[in-house]
Amino acid sequence: MSKFIVEGGYKLAGEIRVQGSKNAAFPVLAASILADGPCTIENVPEITDVRNFLEILKFLGAKYLFKNHTVIIDTRALRGRNLPKKLVGRLRGSVLLAGPMLARFGKVDLAHPGGDAIGARPIDVHLDGFRKLRARIEESGRTIRVTAPKGLRGGKIVLGVTSVTGTENLILAGCLVKGVTEIRLADVSPHVQDLCRFLARMGARIQGIGTPNLKITGVRRLRPAKYTLCSDEIEAVTFCVAAAATKSSLTVSGVELLNLDAPLAALERMNVNFETVKDKIKIKPPRGKYRSVRIITGVSPQLLTDEQPLLAVLATQAYGVTRIHDWIYEGRQGYLKALKKMGARVEFNDAHRARVYGPSSLHGAEIKTPDLRAGASILIAALVARGKSIIYNAEIIDRGYERLDERLNSLGAKIKRVG
Repeated sequence: MSKFIVEGGYKLAGEIRVQGSKNAAFPVLAASILADGPCTIENVPEITDVRNFLEILKFLGAKYLFKNHTVIIDTRALRGRNLPKKLVGRLRGSVLLAGPMLARFGKVDLAHPGGDAIGARPIDVHLDGFRKLRARIEESGRTIRVTAPKGLRGGKIVLGVTSVTGTENLILAGCLVKGVTEIRLADVSPHVQDLCRFLARMGARIQGIGTPNLKITGVRRLRPAKYTLCSDEIEAVTFCVAAAATKSSLTVSGVELLNLDAPLAALERMNVNFETVKDKIKIKPPRGKYRSVRIITGVSPQLLTDEQPLLAVLATQAYGVTRIHDWIYEGRQGYLKALKKMGARVEFNDAHRARVYGPSSLHGAEIKTPDLRAGASILIAALVARGKSIIYNAEIIDRGYERLDERLNSLGAKIKRVG
């Protein structure tokens, strides 16, 4: 187990470039299963979760080279093996292998996927969609078997919940089916659109990209393709909040502004001083007091559940009462308990709602990271706090951020990794 030792109170300065999207990497790499040759994926973040995903593909028979944020992957020798429980159990994104494996081999056995401990994340949306494509579902303990003995066939799927990975899995399953697949109430997140564009480059026929109504006309084969992932909007918000909370001047570059409307609007409501220029966000020292707001999560293009823990750290420095409502996950409040330990004034209404009273003078503390986004939020709070903080389970942060400690140190932070 590694940990970060953080000396708070230092300003950030300079420019930092956002890496490629973690959430786009998984479905695009999964889509390579459907190609009849090697694919090249650029702007891939070099993080633990991506490496684990690639190891699962290697276990299944894929060959890959991962260097300088580029993955060259060849899945032609892939075998229809059971997915390894050890890797699948710690990586939520592994569920995205079900759709392409089902489409290619007509069957897939998988364990219930893992990931962060932020509450229940059932995969009923995926399984119900597979049933609409004529698949059979059998569950035995922690294992799920999905089969299509007569092949998948197109159908109309209305998602019971607008699920990101559910949408992606059904897109992946639908590209090679016989007939037409319609997905209604589909998620429209940037990484869902990235998947669709990559598949289109491979020869898939997808209409309605960027809308909640997708129409996929099945094709017989998909060719290999080269693609560059979109930038990570969550990482962009992370650096913007880190700069604003420490009242620093920082330029965050390599961003895709169209994907950041909701969090940038929230920063504006909180009276953060910033400007946007092309692919850059320039955070400046505040011109006045930060203001409290309501932070309510939703589905894209609304404020995302991964963004609210970051904004809540800034709320500890804002005047007034910030009300937080994350209706998606009931276990997302672990970071608020950590902030409270650091001196934040927090009241909990229930498992989904809380209030943050500001501004608060934060102080150093010893914290165990409960999940990925909580870890990043606690790290930002430690940058703001007086004195020394020790953040345990730093490897959880490594799952989603590439060398976050080193990159923040290059901007003036004082973070030491131990272990």
